[in-house]
Parts: sequence; structure tokens; C-alpha cells
Amino acid sequence: MEGMALNNGHPGEQAAQEPIKLIGIRDKPLSVDEVLRAVGDEAAGGTALFVGTVRNHDGGADVAELGYSCHPSAEAEMRRIVEKVVADFPVRALAAVHRVGDLKVGDLAVVVAVSCPHRGEAFEACRKLIDDLKHEVPIWKHQRFSDGTEEWVGA
Repeated sequence: MEGMALNNGHPGEQAAQEPIKLIGIRDKPLSVDEVLRAVGDEAAGGTALFVGTVRNHDGGADVAELGYSCHPSAEAEMRRIVEKVVADFPVRALAAVHRVGDLKVGDLAVVVAVSCPHRGEAFEACRKLIDDLKHEVPIWKHQRFSDGTEEWVGA
């Protein structure tokens, strides 16, 4: 029946109304707390979180800073990936945000979280989410190294 939540015989595991709680590409600092709050769900037994930060090295070179830029379709691509994860896993709640603009070492670049009925499902869904976001969303990284060299990654 349309519009009804089914529990497949598991008490307390009714389908979430809308599991996609937060999606965004932002030019402001990201918040782990905001993402965790977004995926809170009393029917979830497991929540998996991934936080990607700007590291101080890459390929043997010291990273001074970097900048992220994206194609105008990036948020739509992010939504497509999120919807696929929700379709493939028993997701209670999901959130994904990515930063664009200039970032310094230690800044948060991406934060994703997934809540599911069980921990194994949450781990698998979160891994699928971050891996697909990294490989499929048109976001490019411009790294500037301490020796004055630079490179584009993902462009």
C-alpha cells in the first residue's frame, strides 16, 4: 500500500519516512555535530561516520593548503549517489556534506554518516557512500605544496 511503512516482522524497524536528512556542498566550515544530529534515529542500532580532513602531505610532498572546486552538477550527482545507497541498504538516516573553497591542513573536507538497524549495515553503507562520492561527484582538489609546486587531483 502506498504511503505505509512496512516493518517486515521486525518490531521497531519500520521504514524511515525520509532517510535523506542532509546533503550539501558548502563554502563554510563543516560540522561533525551537525551531521551526527541529522542521522540520529531511535530505531538505528548502528551509526557509521566518516570525516575526511586535509592532511599535511601527499605523494611525499608537504601540503601547504588546498582548494576544492566543483561542477554545477555536483550536488545533483551527490543526491543520485545518496539515493542509490538508500535504495541498496536499510538506511534509517543519512547525511553527507562536502566543502569547497580554500582549506588549510586539518580542516574538514567531507563528513558523511549513515544510521542503520545494525552496525554491519551502517559500516557497509557509509563505506559505499564515501567511496562513490569520492569517485563520482565532480569535485576537484587543487593542492599547493610547501615547495611552491601545485597539482590538480580529480580534474
